[in-house]
Amino acid sequence: MSYEEVIFYFVAAVTVLGALGVVVARNVVHSALFLILALLAVAGVFILLSAEFLAIVQILIYGGAVTILILFVMMLTRVRDMPQALDGPQRPFAALAAGAFLALSVLAAVSSDWPGETEKITVVPFRELGDALFRIWAVPFEVASLVLLVALIGAIILARSEEGE
Repeated sequence: MSYEEVIFYFVAAVTVLGALGVVVARNVVHSALFLILALLAVAGVFILLSAEFLAIVQILIYGGAVTILILFVMMLTRVRDMPQALDGPQRPFAALAAGAFLALSVLAAVSSDWPGETEKITVVPFRELGDALFRIWAVPFEVASLVLLVALIGAIILARSEEGE
């Protein structure tokens, strides 16, 4: 086993532990911090794959902006007013759905034809990447930014004190 594989397995383990921390943590702030850990570890995987642009985008957009937006929304909403017990009768169905998703993911990973060490992996030039991002995928990026804006405005409206409070 080469040192690249050791580093990859370490970063992958950190990613999985961070993702598990997001789901298992009972405190919302701790879940957000585990989310930051998982997203930064995914950026580490991108660096190992020699995709530095995606690593920078992962750190700036997801690790920074989206997570800060989540923390901002949590601070502005009334999290303390929500009931503490959020478990309900849907828990077995959620476990079944998660197990099915895990089985499908493992099946897809096992049955995929991965490139071997002898095969050449094509590198996409920055010009083609920019053309794809700003011509083909411009509308989905704008829609995502509008969804984030609506979430921020909704948090501000929920945080505003009502008349008489």
